[in-house]
Amino acid sequence: MAARRILSLWFPRLAAERLLRLERGLDPGPFVVVADRGNMQVLSSLSSQASVAGLTTGQPLRDARAMCPGLVSRPENLMAEAAFLTLLRRWAGKFSPWVGEEPPAALVMDITGCAHLFGGEGALVAQVGRDCAGLGISVRAGLADTVGAAWALARFAGARADNGPGGDAIDQEAYATRSRAAKTTVAKRGGKKRHWTRGGASPTALTGSAPAARIAPAGATRSAIAPLPMAALRLSSDTLAGLNRLGLRRIEDVLGTPRAGLARRFGRDLVRRLDQALGAEPEPVSPARPPLHFAVRMSLPDPIGLEEDILAGLDRLLPVLGERLRARGRGARQVRLELSRSDHTRQAISVGLARPSADPARIRPLLAMKLGEVDPGFGIDLLRLVVTAHEAVSAHQHKGPVGGTVGGPASQAGSTAAGGDVAAMDDLMGRIGARLGLDALTRIAPAESHAPEKAALTLAAAWSEPARDWATPPGAPRPLMLWPAEPVMVPATPTLPVSFRWRGRDHTVSVSTGPERITPEWWLAEASWQNGARDYWEVVTGEGARLWLYYAYGAALSPGWFCQGSFG
Repeated sequence: MAARRILSLWFPRLAAERLLRLERGLDPGPFVVVADRGNMQVLSSLSSQASVAGLTTGQPLRDARAMCPGLVSRPENLMAEAAFLTLLRRWAGKFSPWVGEEPPAALVMDITGCAHLFGGEGALVAQVGRDCAGLGISVRAGLADTVGAAWALARFAGARADNGPGGDAIDQEAYATRSRAAKTTVAKRGGKKRHWTRGGASPTALTGSAPAARIAPAGATRSAIAPLPMAALRLSSDTLAGLNRLGLRRIEDVLGTPRAGLARRFGRDLVRRLDQALGAEPEPVSPARPPLHFAVRMSLPDPIGLEEDILAGLDRLLPVLGERLRARGRGARQVRLELSRSDHTRQAISVGLARPSADPARIRPLLAMKLGEVDPGFGIDLLRLVVTAHEAVSAHQHKGPVGGTVGGPASQAGSTAAGGDVAAMDDLMGRIGARLGLDALTRIAPAESHAPEKAALTLAAAWSEPARDWATPPGAPRPLMLWPAEPVMVPATPTLPVSFRWRGRDHTVSVSTGPERITPEWWLAEASWQNGARDYWEVVTGEGARLWLYYAYGAALSPGWFCQGSFG
């Protein structure tokens, strides 16, 4: 059986190069993508010219413009970048059918048994480089036996070995005394030389040949990742800072350390990541499953900005979207309207439906309610409707009135009325959910429990059906209102008192019914039920209150009387 081989592809300039592909007429100078981080604009992606100019990711935009007055910037568009990564995943399917995404800018492939189709692993990686060069995309590749090792080689092979945020360089000599030539370490594995570059070598795009430093021979994972910095294990910044304080900067510094001590000192995550990189703990590649995708779009000849124009566009898009949903037996649960502006920015609004539906008449009013949030800017030139969540839809058989003949007029009328009531309620929940969110709408459903406070469940109304039957124990009515048990000021004896004090007022018992003994389920482990059984009484006071009192026996806690509800 062939050894498992994993190829990791990292696109370090994905966002910037995506926009450069769209703006091919742009002057090829320093170009950056800007993201909002709190109250500051920072650089999130850089072109190669911007890196040469000395700019760095995370740098404030104002500092970048001071260093490079001719800087060209564009706003970040996370949705477009995610869609572009999906396109790259589909392209990578030519090399292996097992391709997964690693947002925001990486792919991982299981190429086991595929490399010979391209002339070997080196030739396959070289083909990847040539394809990406033709697409205008920078890429760095790592090939190893495990996902963790391939990830580490793609990002850190050939780079300066430091510990990332807060870490010092491994080689502690000053830069002035360091040789201009890149330091190399040569290791022999299987009769082949592998060169590991350290000492400040800058990352470069993969071109027509496969860098040997990024391809670990089969079975040589341990020696391949040993010289890499600890950040190559995908650890948190806090863990990296703790390792750096102890002088543990390379992976080889912890390979021989007892795992129990590492876990106690730095947590289980360090040991898990190390085991994943070495193959001791499995880390499967999860390929993206081809989803059922429902989307329609409309390009406009001239930018629009009025709500009436957007609604006119929706009137053309929604019937097409509904037909596609019905053809696959699906109903939309969540719909997103994406509006592309003429300045290459995008805005989106999303709505949810209380029941899955493909009917345009039920989706349009919800989108219309959200159009007030749209900022058209300099004009909208593209509308796109995407179903982000959908479910299978099946026909429902509604009951007719009692005594009606099945299939007769009475049955049909009752079915129509019931269906109309259900649809009207669903539409109402959808409109309220568009304002407050569907999660804010709840309904009560019965639960199987003897404990009164656990006899009902609170469910999300949009994802549950109305309760059909509320079973009540015979001869044991329940109060209309329940609240957390409140203490009643009377002596702690099981005999119902003639008078008691509750909520700062004195009450006199006029009529009483009971007791009803309730014992909780044996698996219920709540502090309020540690006393065991309770004796409940329905009490009518001389002041007109109709209360639900109970006496809790003192099996685990102090006994006493409590008031838990009111009958009206």
